[in-house]
Amino acid sequence: MIELQTYVINLDRSKDRLDAITRQLGEIGLSFSRIPAVDGKQASPEQMACIDEQSYQRKHGKPSLPGELGCYLSHVKAIRTFLLSEAQFALILEDDAIFDRGLLDVVDELIRHPKSWDMVKLSGVHSGTPVSVLALNSKYDLAVMFSKCTCSSAYLINREAAQAYSEKLLPMTLPYDHEFDRGWKYGIQVRAVRPFPVIHNEAAPTTIVGGSVPNLKFRGRKRWPTHLYRLRTEFSRFTYAVFNYLRSRL
Repeated sequence: MIELQTYVINLDRSKDRLDAITRQLGEIGLSFSRIPAVDGKQASPEQMACIDEQSYQRKHGKPSLPGELGCYLSHVKAIRTFLLSEAQFALILEDDAIFDRGLLDVVDELIRHPKSWDMVKLSGVHSGTPVSVLALNSKYDLAVMFSKCTCSSAYLINREAAQAYSEKLLPMTLPYDHEFDRGWKYGIQVRAVRPFPVIHNEAAPTTIVGGSVPNLKFRGRKRWPTHLYRLRTEFSRFTYAVFNYLRSRL
């Protein structure tokens, strides 16, 4: 039985990124399968229909970008590819991820504790206000996040999480990294590793925006629904975190 499958999401036009992450994975002896990313700029009518633009604008406070749709559908594609495999766990990486050499040890330790998580974030832009629930080794802990933690550069999922995502991620109503850690929606245990063993390559030009874009954020009363949505989300996140922390103590 295959235990772990690694997937790298990569646009056909981003060969330099593929070369860079191939070198990184080769250095730690981790093989992978490439997921050809969806190019939002060339999205088909069927792919465009996967976004609920009205809900997106209400929740996120601005219009969506083609690259955000492409990113979202690329992760859905990776997850569904995993479900078609025989692997029990999937490590999903974006091609601009930069990781610590201890990443493989972290993944191995997580797989040895399969009942403690369903999806684990291995990277994050915000800290997520983590509270440890399990020591993985002398450097890394498994933690529950009590606040927002965006970024989807690297995460580990099991088949239960993948199935829930496959069924509930669409239609798209938020950017992927704002959506997939909402464990209360998907009925899964969402965790994070602290400190993060993977960082987002800030030096790499973004493939989501693709050049300078004016500030599209709504202002004034038009933004009130977004503020209300975010207040509700953070309340749900906090109560979910409290429940999961207490659950881990039992």
